[in-house]
Amino acid sequence: MRSSPISQSLTIGRLARAADVGVETIRYYQDRKLLPVPESDGAFRYYPMGLIERIYVAGSRREHFRMRDNAWTTLYSRQHSVVDEVLTAVERGVEVAGSGPAHRRLVDMRDFYSFLISEAPALVERFERLRAEQRRGESRP
Repeated sequence: MRSSPISQSLTIGRLARAADVGVETIRYYQDRKLLPVPESDGAFRYYPMGLIERIYVAGSRREHFRMRDNAWTTLYSRQHSVVDEVLTAVERGVEVAGSGPAHRRLVDMRDFYSFLISEAPALVERFERLRAEQRRGESRP
C-alpha cells in the first residue's frame, strides 16, 4: 500500500466515507466544536485534505483514504479560531464593562483563554512525544 498527500479538498460526504463514518457523525462533532465547519463556496463546504491522505490499494478501482497519523493534533492546533473569537469578544467586554464583578470575571476569562492559547502548542508537542515513545515501546520485541 502506497500513500501520497493530495492538495484538493473533500465534501462532507467524501470526508465521511474517507473516515468510515456517517455524515451525521461529522455534523455531530461540528456541532460540539470538535471539528471546524469549513468555509462555503456557495453550494458546498470543502474540507482541507491536510488531515486525510489518499492511499493506493493494489488492484482496487475505488478511492481509498485514511486519517493521517497526526490528524488529531493537527486538527486541535487549527481550532484556535474559535478560542480567538471568544478572546476578541471578551477583550471588548473588558474595555466596556467598567469596574466591578463583571469586569473581574471578564478579566479572568480573558486571562484563562490567553493562557490556553499560549499553552496549547506545548501540550500538543508533549502529546506527540508521549505518543512516539509509546509507539517505540510497542515495536520492541
